[in-house]
Amino acid sequence: MAPSPFAPFFSRRGYALLDGGLATQLESQGHDLAHPLWSARLLAEEPAAIERAHLAFLGAGADCIISSSYQATPQGLVESGCSPREARVLIERSWEIAFDACQQAAKAANGPAPIAAASIGPYGAYLADGSEYRGDYGLTVQELADFHRERFEILSSIAPLIAFETIPCLEEAQSIRLLLRGGPPVQAWVSFSCSDGSLLADGSPIEAAASVFDDVPGVVAVGVNCTAPRNVPSLVRGLRARDSRKEVIVYPNSGATYCGETKAWSDVHAQDGLAHQVTDWLTMGARVIGGCCRVTPAEVQRIATSLASAD
Repeated sequence: MAPSPFAPFFSRRGYALLDGGLATQLESQGHDLAHPLWSARLLAEEPAAIERAHLAFLGAGADCIISSSYQATPQGLVESGCSPREARVLIERSWEIAFDACQQAAKAANGPAPIAAASIGPYGAYLADGSEYRGDYGLTVQELADFHRERFEILSSIAPLIAFETIPCLEEAQSIRLLLRGGPPVQAWVSFSCSDGSLLADGSPIEAAASVFDDVPGVVAVGVNCTAPRNVPSLVRGLRARDSRKEVIVYPNSGATYCGETKAWSDVHAQDGLAHQVTDWLTMGARVIGGCCRVTPAEVQRIATSLASAD
C-alpha cells in the first residue's frame, strides 16, 4: 500500500487541514440546495459553482478538499431523471472538479500540493430524511454494501482517496469493510456520525466502530465528522486509547443543530466555534482536522492560523 496521502503534510508541520461545509459555501454563493440531491444537483446545473466553492476553501488554507459526491448516488440521480450513464458521468465529474481545483491551487502552494478525497456519504444521505444522524435504516450489512457498491466502484477507479463520511451505525461500517476488503486497492478514511462524546448515532461505542477497520490496511484514518465540537475531545480520547496505527480524523460541524424533518439548522447563533479548540485536538492526537456543516472558508482560515501557532 502506498504511503499515507497525508504524509507530505505531516512531514512539513505534523498535521493536515481539511476544508469545511461545501453546501454551506454553495448557499453563501446564492444557490438553493433544498433538493433531494442537495449540493450534487449543481453537478449537472452549474459545476463551475462547485469549483468556486472548492477554491474558496483551498484559498483559506485547506490541504485536502472533499468532492461533491456525498449525496450523488447512482440510485438518487436515476430517480431524479438521469440515465444510468448520465449518473455515472456526474459522479465522475464530482471528482474531476475537486481534482482540477487542487491542480489550480497547487500552482500557488507554498508546500505540498493540496489533495482531493472522493466523498461517499451514508445511506441516510440518499434518503434525505436526516437518518444519517440516527442510523435506523433497518437494512442488513449486505444490503448496505450492495447500495454503496456501484458508487464506490466508480469513484475508486479514478480517485486515489475515498472519504466515507457521516456513518451513523455499526452495520454501515461493516458494509464499508466488505467493500474495501473485496474491492480494488484504494486508500480511504471513515468518519462517524456521533450523538455524544462516546457513541455513534445508533448507540454503538466509537471504539467498536473504529475496530471494524483494524485489519483493513487501506483505511488510513478513522474519526468523526458532523458532530458538535464539544463532543470531539472525548471521542478523540476514545479513538487514541485503542491500539491502532490509524490516524485520527476530526471535522465537526459548527455546533448548530440540524433537523432532518424541517431540513433546517437551529441554534446557529450559539455555535461552539472551532478555531479556539483545534490545538487541543491536535495535542490529543488528531492529526487530520477540519470542519463540516456550517463551517465557512473564513473559519477554516482561522483554524489554519490556530494550528500554525501550535507548530
